[in-house]
Amino acid sequence: MDPSLIIGLVLAFGSVVAIVTLEGSHISSLLLPPPMILVFGATIAVGLAGNTVKDTLRAFKAVPRAFLGKAPKPSDSIAGIISLAEKARAEGLLALEAEASDSKDPFLSGALQNVADGTDAEELRVLMEDQIATKARVDHADSKFFAALGGYAPTIGIIGTVVSLTHVLENLSSPDELGPMIASAFVATLWGLLSANFIWLPISARIKRLSELEVERMNLVMEGVLAVQGGAQPLLLADRLRAMVAEAGATDKGRTKGKGADDGEKAPAAA
Repeated sequence: MDPSLIIGLVLAFGSVVAIVTLEGSHISSLLLPPPMILVFGATIAVGLAGNTVKDTLRAFKAVPRAFLGKAPKPSDSIAGIISLAEKARAEGLLALEAEASDSKDPFLSGALQNVADGTDAEELRVLMEDQIATKARVDHADSKFFAALGGYAPTIGIIGTVVSLTHVLENLSSPDELGPMIASAFVATLWGLLSANFIWLPISARIKRLSELEVERMNLVMEGVLAVQGGAQPLLLADRLRAMVAEAGATDKGRTKGKGADDGEKAPAAA
């Protein structure tokens, strides 16, 4: 789990609480049900109106992943692929069928099963590229949904403020109540801005970033599996995969695996 979204939101809302407290006000003055119901309810409703029910449900199902999602580590994928390359060279491609059944990654498992079944390399590449493109397209739709909510929320907050101010103008005969009523009217605008910049847009950005990292991992796996199918030498494969990522940890792991594979290949020659 990468807690960056949770930490960021806690700090953001904590800053609002801090400034309200330092100004001598009380946080309860912002927690007014009418404007909050309008802003959150109408924002989600307008988002639903601009999409399908299926899109909306799928987008909200992605929220837990945005909060609890774990950024993939390229070094782990590289180490696993190199291990597969060593096994394929030692036992043949049919040995990858057992690895396919043991893998917890559906994308890798399906690719290994296709390799073991003798699927043509070009056909396998097309299949894997289609799976990656579908994954990216679905995640983009989820991210776009919350980005749209972030665009609607401030305007809906202004609508709430206008409605409240209209009510204020109807009660000019009570000047003692005008101050609190005007202050309450602007709470809707505040929640529109807060929900957009502290909730909807960060969730959208988070889903998009996790999707980018996952697509990078899937591309790494695709190139690795296709190289294994082609009989790539583990050491050269490690160098190629390390060149696809910018992670220092992957370099050390890849070289360790590569050296082990290289030594294993030289041993029979020396014998």
